[in-house]
Amino acid sequence: MGRLLHDFNVEFESPTPPADDLARRFAVLLEREDQLALLAGPVDAPTGFAYLTLRLSPYYEGPVALLEELYVVPHLRDRGTGTALLTAAVEAVRELGSEELQINVDEVDVDARRFYERHGFVNVEPGTDWRMLFYTRQL
Repeated sequence: MGRLLHDFNVEFESPTPPADDLARRFAVLLEREDQLALLAGPVDAPTGFAYLTLRLSPYYEGPVALLEELYVVPHLRDRGTGTALLTAAVEAVRELGSEELQINVDEVDVDARRFYERHGFVNVEPGTDWRMLFYTRQL
């Protein structure tokens, strides 16, 4: 997964640690019960992955899930792999008691936004017409 995440970041010109560092960090993270990863394709040559985290919230009995990353190797896109990963992710977190799955998407990433909207995700609170925004700050 470290190589796939590194490739994802390089594709979108995002800063990224080396693939080996990401792989080492994933190995530690995935030992935790609040972290979940799903792979597409063979284990020795995955074609995509979904990485999710779970956190407790006063709004639900179960954890809120956050889809941290969803990536499919570029030349294998548009073959249903992303849909299969997203569907499996929804099922997995639902089985863990999650009642909400959140996703952060860059506004300029129109393809990703269309993909998630096609699968029922929205960026407005029910009953409103204004978009939800995600803010971040490096510490």
